[in-house]
Amino acid sequence: MSDFRQTSSGATATIAYMEFVQALADGRSVWHQVDSPLGELLLVGDGRSLTRLEMPPWDVPAGASHDPEAFGEVEAQLGAYFAGERTDFDLPLAPAGSGFQLAVWAALRRIPYGETASYGEIAAEIGRPDAVRAVGSTNGRNPIAVIVPCHRVIGADGSLVGFGGGLPRKRLLLELEAEHAAPRLWSGV
Repeated sequence: MSDFRQTSSGATATIAYMEFVQALADGRSVWHQVDSPLGELLLVGDGRSLTRLEMPPWDVPAGASHDPEAFGEVEAQLGAYFAGERTDFDLPLAPAGSGFQLAVWAALRRIPYGETASYGEIAAEIGRPDAVRAVGSTNGRNPIAVIVPCHRVIGADGSLVGFGGGLPRKRLLLELEAEHAAPRLWSGV
């Protein structure tokens, strides 16, 4: 996974906050479900940004309103991703988390399509090489599956490990990306 660049912890913290937006303060919560090769996905947001994407089984948040129109662009980009026509997402995301969690989730977004990284590589990426277990825990708490690609994180030995959606779904996502990733003659830079 040679395209995954390490940065200083200060730069990573800046990037983490630039990659995500603040959820709207009015407390509005909307949801919609979309079909996918992973099963029906639950989309939750604030009407402007996506705050959660969950795989089954899931529960609609209490007090949330069903609003399919709020997720038109999310649904379109997910459809293109699953069809192998899209390798990244351009959506406003507002996951709720600590500064450390946001830094980890931002690092996940920088893992190139079709590639993987280990928990140790993510820890080094955010300037916390001693925090491998905390990175693993944070990866498992990723509230925006697929779009924040926690499925691209593997064990240090290259094995498929832990995934909230289950290892069969992780394998499906990695195989989909491997099938559609652009071939590379040389990836060192």
